[in-house]
Parts: sequence; C-alpha cells; structure tokens
Amino acid sequence: MSQTEEEQVPTATEWEQRQEWTVEEHDAGERIDKFLTEALEEDTSRTQVQQWIKDGCATVDGRTVKPNYKLNAGEVLSLLIPEPKELEVVAEPIPLDVVYEDSDLIVVNKPRGLVVHPAVGHYNGTLVNGLLYHCKDLSGINGVMRPGIVHRIDKDTSGLLMAAKNDLAHGGLAAQLKAHTVNRKYIALVHGNVPHDNGTIDAPIGRDPKERKLYTVTERNSKHAVTHFLVLERFGDYTLLELKLETGRTHQIRVHMKFIGHPLVGDPAYGPSKSKGVVMEGQALHAAVLGFDHPRTNEYLEFEAPVPEDMRRLIDVLKLR
Repeated sequence: MSQTEEEQVPTATEWEQRQEWTVEEHDAGERIDKFLTEALEEDTSRTQVQQWIKDGCATVDGRTVKPNYKLNAGEVLSLLIPEPKELEVVAEPIPLDVVYEDSDLIVVNKPRGLVVHPAVGHYNGTLVNGLLYHCKDLSGINGVMRPGIVHRIDKDTSGLLMAAKNDLAHGGLAAQLKAHTVNRKYIALVHGNVPHDNGTIDAPIGRDPKERKLYTVTERNSKHAVTHFLVLERFGDYTLLELKLETGRTHQIRVHMKFIGHPLVGDPAYGPSKSKGVVMEGQALHAAVLGFDHPRTNEYLEFEAPVPEDMRRLIDVLKLR
C-alpha cells in the first residue's frame, strides 16, 4: 500500500492480513507478478513480488501459482505480505521540527518530501529513521518497519504527526484515531472556485480499478469516508480551504477534492495533467492542527503548525492577482 496521507497505521498483526483484488476485464491476461508490483507500494520491486509468489504468499482463487501466471477476469487474487522479522531500521541524524515531546509521545512538523516510515525497498532517510535517532526508543506495536507510528501523512504533504514512545501511549492514541476523536485540520489550496462556504463530502473510497496505486470514490470494496470543508479565501480560479477529517482513509483529502471537481494544486496523482498558472512541487496540503487527549494524563493537547514557506509564497502571489 502507498504511503498514506491521514490513515491510521495498522498494527503489525493487521499488516500480515491478506490484501485482495478481484481481476477486472481490462486486467485479464496480465502476469500476476506485474499486477501485484503495480498494485503495491512504489518501492516494492518485481523481484520481491516474484519471491513472495514463489513462497506461496500469493494465491489465485485459493491456489498457489507461478510468477508468470496470467490472470483471468473474475479471479480473486490474495496476497499475504510477511512482516520482515530480522530487518533493523537504522537510526539516522535527520533534522526534526519537534513541536512537543514528553516521555510518552512526540509531535513533529514533518516537511514536504519526507517519507514517514520505511517500506520494502526504501529503508533509509525516513521520519522513523530520524525519530529513532532522536528518541532512542519508540513503541513496538507496529513492528520493525514502523515503530511508534500511529498515523501518517503523504511524503509530499507537510504538517503535524504524532508518534508513540511506548505501547501504552500507542494504544491510547490509536484508540482515539479509531473513535474519530482526534482533531485533525488541514489547509489546502485547490483548483477552481468552490461555490459553497462550507460543506461535507461523504463518499466511500476504495482502490481505483484502472490505476491500482491510486484510490477513487467507489461503492465497490470501499470504506466509509467523510471530509468537512470550510472556505478560508477565494482567489478567482483557486480556493484556500480548511479541511477537517472525520475518517482517515488512504489519500482521503486528495480523492475527495478530485471527486468534487476541485483537486489540490500540485497533486501529481489526482490533480490535472496540465496546470495553468500556479506551480508547486507536491500537493498544496498541510496538516495544520492536531489535537488529542494525552494517553496517560487525559489532558487535552492541541498543536498548530503554520503552512510551509513554499505554500505561503504561493498564497501570497494569488492574493496580489
């Protein structure tokens, strides 16, 4: 699965659960190793996928196959990705913008461009590598690849992220995310003039059957997703929004904004193929507010992080138009 934007990170046990796909007509005849490589994380190599298939981790309608097996429409493809047991994620002196820290948790303001946690084929240079160097110890609930990580945001989304230093804190923060009691607000610059001053997008999200690395609004194999929006300012062909998450699905904000016809500025996956006017490297999306109850003291904590300089400059340019 992709590095996600707002979604709660599954536990190590959930990580080992099966992922399933139903083969569509347009995928009939495609090799299983190619199909899976495209469906999984960007850094997952075809060689790794082929090894998983050889090890029996992939099945088609319940039976094991070879990496060159050609899929048929209607078949159900299952994959069990084994948790890497022996891998050691190395602590690295990566600069961190620490907003809050105590013996139980840490809140950081993640810069755009920084991957949250290691994945298959991408083990270094992530936020987790930096956290291990800074904190020395993180909760072990999510295994060796994602210690301490309770939720995540995309590589090219900036903003606030919390991590747990021990299992008590991890469990408490994860429970709040599951109950939708964590206050998460994002600032986004989108294409077009959003006509309503505020509103709610209630539309289920699932894998895009045509682009398996992406997500879309769909009724098929989807999850309930709700995003609330408030218009902060309009700039003619662009609108600045505050977005509040009720649920936290993979790429939720990006998918929902595309769904209502106002994709994020700079979004390479869900934005327009050709962007006229303003240009930005990575989506103009910032996790600006994060509020939750402290897992040990129950004290409500809330933090704010200003939008990054590149996004601020873009907004200032639009104000002068």
